Amino acid sequence: MTDNIPYLKMNGLGNDFVVIDARQNPYQFTPKQIRAISNRDSGIGCDQFIVLQNPPKGADVFMRIYNYDGGEVEACGNATRCIAALIGKEKNKDEIIIATSVGFLPSKIAGEIISVDMGEPLFAWDKIPLSEEFKDTRGIELQVGPIDNPILHTPAVVNVGNPHAVFFVNNDPDDYELNLFGPMLENHPIFPERANISIAQITAPDEIKLRVWERGVGLTKACGTAACAVAVCASRLGHTSRKTAIDLPGGRLLLEWRESDNHIIMSGAYSLDGSGEITNELLNV
Repeated sequence: MTDNIPYLKMNGLGNDFVVIDARQNPYQFTPKQIRAISNRDSGIGCDQFIVLQNPPKGADVFMRIYNYDGGEVEACGNATRCIAALIGKEKNKDEIIIATSVGFLPSKIAGEIISVDMGEPLFAWDKIPLSEEFKDTRGIELQVGPIDNPILHTPAVVNVGNPHAVFFVNNDPDDYELNLFGPMLENHPIFPERANISIAQITAPDEIKLRVWERGVGLTKACGTAACAVAVCASRLGHTSRKTAIDLPGGRLLLEWRESDNHIIMSGAYSLDGSGEITNELLNV
């Protein structure tokens, strides 16, 4: 690459993205370039790097998602809401279908609030996936700390487009050193494709406080798929109903695990923060 490439900067509750429109110019990026661009000290800085491509039939746009570490991932709920808002404005539509590597995500736009159908969660151990069989994924054998007094234990696991492990705790999630536990748990052998790690506290009958260590990213202000995972797991365990408010460091998401088809509907705000150009210095790493 020799020419500067235009980008948009967007965020969903502080979960921020560099967005590249590659529909007219088929830009390609290496993992090294993505890491350079995503670096907050020497690059533009973002949690995820988003590339928009021409859609297949039946969709309005195709979205590719790359984490801070340069690896491509299957899903990002907050990015989906941002891109739905962007394409909705472009096409003057309030219903948008975003294609991803794991399927279509229908989205509805109501002012600043975007609702996304994130599809149906997967609970079977080999679909999450786990490296060994667990018949009940509402709580698997995994813990941090001493055997007789673990700090964290028995997470619920689910795939909501990507793998998640959720530790429900009685104390404030801020009391746990997720920056220390997160990397170890993300890369635990039980998760052959690694996992997103959440610590969740039920704060009211239909409210949950959440902190997330995101696979390939680290601690984030918000993670849409983690909010989906936590809402579903809390409902499965009887902690909440199928409608739940999830409070993340960056703000609140509203979740409904729809009874009619078991699809997860995630609703929340987004922001367009600005625009710029990716320079040759970042591209020629």
